[in-house]
Amino acid sequence: MATNTDTSKTINAADDNKPTGSEQRPYTIVLYGATSFVGQITAHYLTSFLSDAKNKNGDSVTWAIAGRDEDKLNELQSKLENKVDIIIANSKDAASLDKMTKQTQVIISTVGPYLKYGEPLIKSCAENGTDYVDLTGEAIFIKDMMDKYQETAKESGARIVNSCGFDSIPSDLGVYFTQQQAESQFDSTCDVIHMRVKAAKGGLSGGTIASMATIFEEVGQDKSRRKQVANPYLLNDDKDMPSVRQANISKPEYDSEHKRWLAPFVMASINTRIVHRSNQLLGYEYGRDFKYDEAMWMTDGIKGKLSSYALSAGLLGFATAMMIKPSRELLSKHVLPKAGSGPSKSDQDNGYYDIRLFGQTANKDTINTKVTGDKDPGYGSTSRMLAQAALCLAQDISKDDVCGGFWTPASAMGNKLLTRLETHAGLSFEIVEG
Repeated sequence: MATNTDTSKTINAADDNKPTGSEQRPYTIVLYGATSFVGQITAHYLTSFLSDAKNKNGDSVTWAIAGRDEDKLNELQSKLENKVDIIIANSKDAASLDKMTKQTQVIISTVGPYLKYGEPLIKSCAENGTDYVDLTGEAIFIKDMMDKYQETAKESGARIVNSCGFDSIPSDLGVYFTQQQAESQFDSTCDVIHMRVKAAKGGLSGGTIASMATIFEEVGQDKSRRKQVANPYLLNDDKDMPSVRQANISKPEYDSEHKRWLAPFVMASINTRIVHRSNQLLGYEYGRDFKYDEAMWMTDGIKGKLSSYALSAGLLGFATAMMIKPSRELLSKHVLPKAGSGPSKSDQDNGYYDIRLFGQTANKDTINTKVTGDKDPGYGSTSRMLAQAALCLAQDISKDDVCGGFWTPASAMGNKLLTRLETHAGLSFEIVEG
């Protein structure tokens, strides 16, 4: 895997801050946070995918890796199959971020926890008309950024699309796909959809743990944050948002229809908010009374019941411990994965997920779908979703069709992203029986 580093460039983004028009931008994509755990996986996927794409159809995408540590970026660069430029930029240096964002059409950000490190880059993209995707699962971060930079992004034309990984593409596009199929079959969308995680195999990285710790820290310190987290319509920003009560699977329940025990799904708190925002941005195509919930599927019988109670207790204990500073620091130091660590390449390749969506229209017509992925959900699959979302935004979605502002994957990219994910990212969206 030799790299022609003599023909690539290293750019100190703070050295020159001349304005650059979108038509003059030298890069289609800049991957910021490229040396993070998921950033490295994304970089390897991008270089492989773009090399294959160029060989097949002649398309050429110029991209760069970016971050604050030049030595780590050089090390990553040396491991990539094809040459790629390096940009030095730091979230604490606004000038360096502006220089970077003015050079590219789209920024991919893997720098979390986003509540701690994400705002300066969002601000720079919003001000400089640069499209942006990330993999955040931090709903309160998205809410903060919408409140601060929505109007700026609209004015500049920057399309900001958060949660383009396992948080929350399978849920968001899964619901979008299910509603399309219901409309096609029944001439009506579903007014209720239940999402159930049937199976998943994968691990957690230190970065994911850090994001979770940051959220629990915020919630533990600020009562207003707890109120935000509990609001199912947190990301709906229209004046007449729905007020329908939404189910929240927060403890063990028995699903008599499917004869399975249910347990809380840790990502439901972000996924459900993204789905409801998509409904708003799509003009409430799912209906103003639309109900949506998520849970983990366990087996039937005593084994499933015990598993459901154990998982529920574990999640509650973890959340409680992470909201208290001494126990949070103890877990972070001695128990939880460290930053930069995560599942092995073998574990990523052998991971998978299978989620089911059960929809019903107001006329009681039912439709069942599934979304599957052939890699570890948090990293192997997330890196592919993130990269394809950035490419879709850059190559498939014109600014005449989708203007500046804060969007969701389904509302901004819809079928075009769905097709990319099935073709290039190992995802499958299908109608199923039962």
